[in-house]
Amino acid sequence: MTDTTIDQRTIRLQVNGRPVERTVPTRMTLGDFLRIELELTGTHFGCEHGVCGACTVLVDGMSMRSCLMLAVQAAGKSITTVEGLANGNALSPLQQAFWNNHGLQCGFCTPGMLTTLTEFLAHNDDPTETEIRDAISGNICRCTGYQSIVASTLEAARVIRDQKGAA
Repeated sequence: MTDTTIDQRTIRLQVNGRPVERTVPTRMTLGDFLRIELELTGTHFGCEHGVCGACTVLVDGMSMRSCLMLAVQAAGKSITTVEGLANGNALSPLQQAFWNNHGLQCGFCTPGMLTTLTEFLAHNDDPTETEIRDAISGNICRCTGYQSIVASTLEAARVIRDQKGAA
């Protein structure tokens, strides 16, 4: 006879700036937690092996594959999903640049691209095209050919630099 009890833990964390407390199975991935428990469906699952980058979210400001991280590992941390990148109704400079430059087509990879590039631009607001391509090398896009994503990132970097200069 097997024990069918599911081991669960209560976790407390911040998601998109809001406090969250839930009791979750210890084997639930962070991605499933976000999509199922919190109904934040912007985080997409592609390969579920950490290869495609579609499920990337920010954990304490760092890009992480939510398909590889357990929800219990996020306890006490701050998670930002694609839904949390905008400032109220105003798109982030990167989101606006994606809109301006057609940085997305089907949109499946876009949440992972945006979160990956948000971290990248936080550390490098004057990147080269090569640096951008290196930053997104772990994110697979099957539609755009990456050029519009790179152009979007270059535009966002200019806006971010201009905002810093105006402050």
